[in-house]
Amino acid sequence: MYTRTRRMHSGLSDEMIRMAVEQFLPAVGAGVLVTIALVRFVPAVVWMLPGLWQVIFSLGIFSSCRFLPRPMIAAGAWYLLTGLVCISFGDSRALAPWTMGLAYGAGQLLVAGILFVATPEGADEN
Repeated sequence: MYTRTRRMHSGLSDEMIRMAVEQFLPAVGAGVLVTIALVRFVPAVVWMLPGLWQVIFSLGIFSSCRFLPRPMIAAGAWYLLTGLVCISFGDSRALAPWTMGLAYGAGQLLVAGILFVATPEGADEN
């Protein structure tokens, strides 16, 4: 995101990145607090954490979308969908390493693809 912003908006890149991070921080805070609350007070439902993290991550992406390419909404939708599927497992299968690996691995590939396609050809040449 940093290099893309530098290429496309050199004068405003630091401000745009700061605003995108600020938009994402509430989701990070919510993820940390939900994790602490569940681990400390309701350890029987810790299996829900991967799905909840994905849902919260999707909210962070949605809130940062105004500073990212429009197709990034698809990445937010991906994380929301995979998070809900993970929660729908309803048991310890949600804690399997493949659930987080598949969701975040495919999601990050989707984000990289969107940034690659959304960057204009001539943006690398300044």
